[in-house]
Amino acid sequence: MENFVPPGDCPVCGEHVEEGFASCQSCGSCLQSGWSVVTAYDGLDLPAESFGESEDTATKGKSTTKRLVLAAALLIGVVILFVLTKP
Repeated sequence: MENFVPPGDCPVCGEHVEEGFASCQSCGSCLQSGWSVVTAYDGLDLPAESFGESEDTATKGKSTTKRLVLAAALLIGVVILFVLTKP
């Protein structure tokens, strides 16, 4: 990807790089870095568990929706039961 010349999509992040720009405005990749596809993230020191958070968050949203539907159904059931048993 060293032969990339703007305009076009950045080979690193995929954002559009305008003609005449020396580097990508999104990720900072440039001609001096060789528009390198290999990006070093060695200094972040993220624990392995942090990569699963997006999946947990998506699952958490689904379980919250299920809880709200269940609570609404129970509330409607109690109201119907109350109305039917009222003398």
